[in-house]
Amino acid sequence: MTHGASIEHDGPEPSGPGTAIDAGAELDPVHPVRPPAPRFKPGGLTTAEVAERVARGDVNDVPVRSSRSTTDIVRGNVFTRFNAIIGVLWVVMLCVAPIQDSLFGFVIIANTGIGIIQELRAKKTLDGLAVIGEAKPSVRRDSRTAEISTSEIVLGDVIELGPGDKVVVDGSVGEAEGLEIDESLLTGEADPVLKKPGDQVMSGSFVVAGGGAFTATKVGREAYAAQLAEEASRFTLVHSELRSGISTILKYVTWMMIPTSIGLIISQLVVKENNLNDAIARTVGGIVPMIPEGLVLLTSVAFAIGVIRLGRKQCLVQELPAIEGLARVDVVCLDKTGTLTEGGMDVTELRPLGGADPAYVKKVLGALGESDPRPNASLQAIIDAYPVSAEWRCTESLPFSSARKYSGASFSEGDGENNTWLLGAPDVLLPAGDPALDEINDLNEQGLRVLLLARSARELDDEAVATGVRPTALVVLEQRLRPDAADTLRYFEDQNVKAKVISGDNAISVGAVAGKLGLPGAENTVDARKLPTDQAEMAAVLDENSVFGRVTPQQKRDMVGALQSKGHTVAMTGDGVNDVLALKDADIGVSMGSGSEATRAVAQIVLLNNSFSTLPSVVAEGRRVIGNITRVATLFLTKTVYSVLLAILVVCSQVEYPFLPRHLTLLSTLTIGIPAFFLALAPNKERAKPHFVKRVMRYAIPGGVIAATATFVTYLIARHHYTGAEALPAETSAATLTLFLTSMWVLAIIARPYTWWRVALVGAMGGAFLIVLIVPWLQEFFQLKLVGTTMPWTAVAVAAAAATLIEFTFRWVDHKFPA
Repeated sequence: MTHGASIEHDGPEPSGPGTAIDAGAELDPVHPVRPPAPRFKPGGLTTAEVAERVARGDVNDVPVRSSRSTTDIVRGNVFTRFNAIIGVLWVVMLCVAPIQDSLFGFVIIANTGIGIIQELRAKKTLDGLAVIGEAKPSVRRDSRTAEISTSEIVLGDVIELGPGDKVVVDGSVGEAEGLEIDESLLTGEADPVLKKPGDQVMSGSFVVAGGGAFTATKVGREAYAAQLAEEASRFTLVHSELRSGISTILKYVTWMMIPTSIGLIISQLVVKENNLNDAIARTVGGIVPMIPEGLVLLTSVAFAIGVIRLGRKQCLVQELPAIEGLARVDVVCLDKTGTLTEGGMDVTELRPLGGADPAYVKKVLGALGESDPRPNASLQAIIDAYPVSAEWRCTESLPFSSARKYSGASFSEGDGENNTWLLGAPDVLLPAGDPALDEINDLNEQGLRVLLLARSARELDDEAVATGVRPTALVVLEQRLRPDAADTLRYFEDQNVKAKVISGDNAISVGAVAGKLGLPGAENTVDARKLPTDQAEMAAVLDENSVFGRVTPQQKRDMVGALQSKGHTVAMTGDGVNDVLALKDADIGVSMGSGSEATRAVAQIVLLNNSFSTLPSVVAEGRRVIGNITRVATLFLTKTVYSVLLAILVVCSQVEYPFLPRHLTLLSTLTIGIPAFFLALAPNKERAKPHFVKRVMRYAIPGGVIAATATFVTYLIARHHYTGAEALPAETSAATLTLFLTSMWVLAIIARPYTWWRVALVGAMGGAFLIVLIVPWLQEFFQLKLVGTTMPWTAVAVAAAAATLIEFTFRWVDHKFPA
């Protein structure tokens, strides 16, 4: 039995675009003559040749990485814009003020350390999972085939290809048997390219049909597409609405800080002309709280902990914003085979047609199974059921393709007779109205998969080989439903996420499977061959229906685009090569760990345990991150708003700034820092909503304005109430009490809905502040001491009025500007 043509090159290959001796390549200054391209050796390199190439450095050394390097993590957490500002202010305070006023610097060091540790933990989790999920190409060495790591490939290695395999390095085809390669991810051209011996293959493309082998002609960083793939698959903390929203906020905060800080510095130096150190301390006290330094930290920590939690469930997040993205998804497109059903199948029945001999039919099926070196799940079930006949010899084969929906082979049957056989979708191979289709529909309605075995009178390479075939037998296959699929579909329904089953199988069969799993709308299955080609019309049909059969790979891609054109955020799950284009175009691509190399390469999330039931955990993790960061961002930015407004009021009034850095460090820790850490990691099942910046600022601006106004009013009243040398500490203490109580009310609103631990958290923060006020050495350490009874109770009354106004304002904002 022949398995394809092969060639052996005895000399250098002709140069040309895309070859190993590209005309545009630079010459080695030491060796001006280009070395010949590696020739194809059917048995592969020898161990000695591999060792020689490794010593020479001709290794595919492009690192397969899923995370930032340790150096990048440390650099990214330490060298930030706000760390630089705070670092300078910290050094100044260490020089001119007591250590109490430098506490904010130690807090930043602790925050940075936490951020680094959490991201390193996430890196360890991701790198471990990436090794498990890494594609391992089959490479021939010493005339034996073995799977090796992509990074172990050397120049001249012979790499085998089969359906779904990703081309990991550039090379030249040496063997090809119906080898069709999709280069759309590189060129944008949707049609697969038929490759023959001598043709070039590029890293980043993938096999859609057939098989073969090629020689690696460019490895490592010479393979440009490999570099692109590496960049695309790196772990990243950017390009998400959440992080871009925070960056936008921080940009505006910086613009507000600069003029406000300059005004504050000038005003304090003028007001405190006789005490430079105190003027500097109070100026720094006004600048530091403007910086929402913990917000970026908590976002990174929340994402990193999300990665760790999902990693424990064998879920590899290849791009970090995918956690956030899946939480925003409102449509999830599911491939049936391998997602709703398990990968394996069983032959349950063989029905000969037209009086065909069952024994002969079994011989044909056995030979068809043997003709494909890389069988799909359907053909594997046939191989398991029907052994091959030694008398038959395959003369030509046509591998299965998702686009044409059938495979085939020509055989010399041992008695001198030659026949061509096709195996595939009955409704594709048979004309409409054929009597056999009624029988097939009955089987499909039971959720069974049916393949037609048919004899063709034409040659296998004839484009019309499927025309006028003679049906010979029906092969009935039973698919195993995933035990967790029904519960997962129910979860999506409860969360208002619409599930769309999109499959290349018979529409009736797909509908029957979806019906067994309880998917709403399964009874109205749509045959994708009848879908309109206009995007708007297609989108309307997709909105109205849930189950689609006979979908081609290109249609899957078009369907994702049609849904996105309606404003939907689309997730696509799949495990086969026919899902790659749709996975790439979807907002979130989810691949099974057992799926093809190509699907794992383009997906943002890989379910290494092949469990569809892991998806709800990913959705829940994304919602937890987004919902909680939105909550705590309100706390941080309320502080920024009241700090900026207080500074402006002080500058305009030409009075001393009421707070030292130690006061605002205490307030920030109790009303924002500690509570935010717990709130950011708490369970949260709210569906993610868009417009992060708008949703945060609609609370932060009024909350900050009211808090600043109330605090400044208390401060002005206190300035008239207290006199003498010790008046300023008493005035500061009264203003601090008002600001703390007002900020606590904002925290109490953000912490809703209340649970026992949220109430305990708010209570503990209030108790901690009370301890500072009553313990003498803490009073002295923080310079907080309430003097008399009139002013402290006035401060409480002002805070109560401010809290009431905040409560009504937030409710009005909810009504007037709903999220």
